[in-house]
Amino acid sequence: MKILLDECVTRKLKSCLPQHEVFTVTEMQWQGLKNGHLMRAAIGQGFDMLLTIDKNLVFQQNMTRYAIIVAVLNVEKSKISFLEELLPSFARLLPTFAKGNAYLIEK
Repeated sequence: MKILLDECVTRKLKSCLPQHEVFTVTEMQWQGLKNGHLMRAAIGQGFDMLLTIDKNLVFQQNMTRYAIIVAVLNVEKSKISFLEELLPSFARLLPTFAKGNAYLIEK
């Protein structure tokens, strides 16, 4: 799966997802793009998922308009230790994800 890590997610998470093709917003040179523009850019480059900690994103966008999965990691900070705690839940739920939807990942 091709995953884009949102700007608010530490790039350290990339090494925790070796089974996926993971890029950061910075690597794609998409810093500062607003959510709708970011999702369109990601779709245009063949990304399957936007991984974020921005819980507001799902309320700001009509997810059905975008052919991408948005996974929201429910943490207060983008600290790798907090994010790593959610990876088992993420891996368990991943097969159920569908494009055009957003998912809140919790412990």
